[in-house]
Amino acid sequence: MAATALSPTMEAKLSKSPGKLGMLVFGVVLTAGILFAAVNLISDLSGVRSSSTFAYLLLGVALLTALGFEFVNGFHDTANAVATVIYTHSLEPHVAVVWSGFFNFLGVVLSSGTVAFGIISLLPVELILQVGRGAGFAMVFALLVAAIIWNLGTWYFGLPSSSSHTLIGSIIGVGIANQLMATTTGTSGVDWAQATNIGKTLLISPVVGFVGAGLLLLVTKVLVPDKRLYQAPVGDTPPPMWIRALLVGTCTGVSFAHGSNDGQKGMGLIMLILVGTVPLAYALNHAVTARESQEFVMVSNQAAESLSHYVSPNAVIGDARDDVTAFIRTRSFNANTMLALRTLVSDIGNEMAIYKELKHVPADRTPNFRNDMYLVSEALRLIQKSGQPAFAAADVAVLTNYKKHIDQATKFIPMWVKVSVAMALGLGTMVGWKRIVVTVGSKIGKDHLTYAQGAAAEITAMVTIGAADWFGMPVSTTHVLSSGVAGTMAANHSGLQWGTVRNLAMAWVLTLPASIVLAGFLFWLFRHLGG
Repeated sequence: MAATALSPTMEAKLSKSPGKLGMLVFGVVLTAGILFAAVNLISDLSGVRSSSTFAYLLLGVALLTALGFEFVNGFHDTANAVATVIYTHSLEPHVAVVWSGFFNFLGVVLSSGTVAFGIISLLPVELILQVGRGAGFAMVFALLVAAIIWNLGTWYFGLPSSSSHTLIGSIIGVGIANQLMATTTGTSGVDWAQATNIGKTLLISPVVGFVGAGLLLLVTKVLVPDKRLYQAPVGDTPPPMWIRALLVGTCTGVSFAHGSNDGQKGMGLIMLILVGTVPLAYALNHAVTARESQEFVMVSNQAAESLSHYVSPNAVIGDARDDVTAFIRTRSFNANTMLALRTLVSDIGNEMAIYKELKHVPADRTPNFRNDMYLVSEALRLIQKSGQPAFAAADVAVLTNYKKHIDQATKFIPMWVKVSVAMALGLGTMVGWKRIVVTVGSKIGKDHLTYAQGAAAEITAMVTIGAADWFGMPVSTTHVLSSGVAGTMAANHSGLQWGTVRNLAMAWVLTLPASIVLAGFLFWLFRHLGG
């Protein structure tokens, strides 16, 4: 079935260039964002003494690549948020894009970082611990380049492919390649338990979008009998004010939710890059105060005492770091694991008591100090998740409080990183929004999108993405919103353009294996090129 023909009015709107004033304002905002990020980065690096120019060159290339991923992400996911308000004439296209970009920015800036570090936990543990070396950089570049290539390809054909889906596939590809390339050294591959949970979220979310939006439309028809809500736009006349407010409000919610969830994926990788290239500045959170540092020492002692209750008398003292790393890599808990974990917790607390503040940790100790903290945090997460051993309620409270303090020291995202990601998302939307908007607005259903259909799809997407962000799980804005539009078309008996649906489904099915193979190959290539 051919795509729904664009009206001359809509064609003219989509083809219209932004005005000079709008371009000037956007240029000023973009320049301010770049200056803010640059000034803060330079300030952070001012206390770092490095004799290697190559390290800074590598930092610049890696940051540009990571921001390039978010720029391409803006082509896809952010464009979905504005499709309904554009096709219902609720907002002019360029006004809609700017409006959406602003609330994407707010979503990114106010995000918690939970999704960012949830993504990182999927990566092989030894690559995270050695992110400043060749293998670690090969991992980061393979992830980003693979995601950019696939996202650009699907954008070119106007297919709303998922950046989340692509990045997860790339992580799996790197994990598999890492395991295959070093079968004799016990390196780890993919955290399949975590990957399965994320995979379920990505699998279920389109179904939620389709069913949820369709049901919401049917319920709305019963509760809100105003016939104007269920009509398609006539000419370029905006809808009645209350309907227009509804559609703009839902666009706002989806944009904010998207920034809050999707923006975090790039943030997590940027933090890995910063930790790898300039650990003295970014491995530890220097914003942690002296009082909080001393509180951390006290909490560490409490955590060590709680862990002592579960140390087996058969445990043998070995290398604590190696034993905990082995547990995280294999998920195999043995008698030595708890003793090693308690030892690491005690050592971290004792060192913190000596240094007084995180910013006073010596340069030569910073990478290992951070790695020990990361290992302890991940080990506690996995032990509590598995329920083995079963902690008493009082000990759970102590260890949860301890993990909160240790994560504060290592799992942080500077404001300039958030601003940079937000700018990259916004710029990507400004450049590449049109292809995806046309697909969502006119190529999924046989009839023009009605006001109610647009609102139902947006509300479903907003709620679904917001819930995923609350639970720290990545979800695809593209999949949820596209399937939501399809669900409203089916519920309204408008008919679906099965050619488009087939292409969307094909992109959804192929994204995972394609990104796995592409990232795995690039990881192998970069490892060999980098020695």
